[in-house]
Amino acid sequence: MSRTVLLKPTGTGSGKIGQGKSGRGKYRPKHPWLFAVAAVPVLACVVRYATVPARPHGAAAREVWMQDAYVWQRQWTPAVARAIDDSAAGVHAWHVLAAELDRTGQWRDSRVEAGPLPLSGRPVIAVFRMDGQLADADVLARHVATRVDAWARQGWQVAGVEIDHDCATSRLSDYGRFLDRLRQAMGGRHALWITALPTWMDAPVLPDVLSRADEVVLQVHAVQDPRLGLFNAARAMRWMAQFARLSPRPWHVALPAYGSRVIWGADGGISAVESETPAMMGDAPGHDELVADPADVARFMTAAEDAPPRGFAGWVWFRLPTGDDRRAWSPGTWRAVMAHRPLTYAMRTRALRDAPGLYDIVVENTGDIDAAPPGMIRVDGACRGAGGRGGYGLEYDARGPWLRRRERMLLAPGVPLLAGWVRCDGQGPDVHAAP
Repeated sequence: MSRTVLLKPTGTGSGKIGQGKSGRGKYRPKHPWLFAVAAVPVLACVVRYATVPARPHGAAAREVWMQDAYVWQRQWTPAVARAIDDSAAGVHAWHVLAAELDRTGQWRDSRVEAGPLPLSGRPVIAVFRMDGQLADADVLARHVATRVDAWARQGWQVAGVEIDHDCATSRLSDYGRFLDRLRQAMGGRHALWITALPTWMDAPVLPDVLSRADEVVLQVHAVQDPRLGLFNAARAMRWMAQFARLSPRPWHVALPAYGSRVIWGADGGISAVESETPAMMGDAPGHDELVADPADVARFMTAAEDAPPRGFAGWVWFRLPTGDDRRAWSPGTWRAVMAHRPLTYAMRTRALRDAPGLYDIVVENTGDIDAAPPGMIRVDGACRGAGGRGGYGLEYDARGPWLRRRERMLLAPGVPLLAGWVRCDGQGPDVHAAP
């Protein structure tokens, strides 16, 4: 049985922590009936790529690795509940954000509706995120107990508590002592999980720190300078091999199913990061988009599962995609990658007549996986005006106008994107797209 995973076109934009599928630029015609029936495609340019093999013969006999997922939304909307219900069949446990301790020492609890939500009988790991300095272990234990007791009253079965703290490597010994105090304060009522960073692996004390936990989640995405991208499969594979030699506990790997946008300040530093929560800074001119390509992640999973490192126990996805999460993969793409289903990529680029002499350049993903739209769209014909939209910019050369994609982005299947417009005489333009 062969598996296909796309060979994604390489983006030409400066993308960094990326927004993935943004609402900006999506083609929403004023008259839907015109788009569906009367719009005249002058040329439909279809770009289709062979996709990657699924699993070699005999793979059915190999171990099926557990896949968990982070529910990182601080407010549970109907879309979150629906996504949990729709995805439960492929998820072993939910790692649910319970509270976050910000840099000022204030707790921000996730807002979850009263009553049991559709966690579909799966185990729940309550995640406590700590930014900045470590909290007092006794104070944290009391807050953990408060949140876990509240969830128990709603019918949740909390199987573990996870601490997500980006500890400085130089403070790992202190972190280990903190984990000891936390475990004692919790009275052994719940398994203790922690997240781990690749930068910790040079510290001699790391194996001792990891031994204080029951389970460990190795982060391999968004752990380096944003200029290096959100996820790199080759680096992640090296980190897994190195971590396997160090961890005395079962360990999992956190995989990305999202994008982010990095907003740069005047001094060249990071001013804000938009991912599941908007930074409310509009279309800041100094920003870059980062995306995790589903094809890259799927290939990485296959390679790791074919030769699993010692102690590897499975995957934890960050984060649960929902229908209204503008920077996560589409739920269908996520479930297809989780299930190792064949994936097909195809993009169609068309010129649609909007008015006499005026044409919209529309790109549509006709495959079944989120993928990057074409990097270049060339418009040939007797044209006298053009413009780019939706992440595309207008360029000129000796042959005439063309559109260049200036941002890294993913386009969901079936979603049309308005990439630009052109004014042409005669029969209209010919459209040619390339990765």
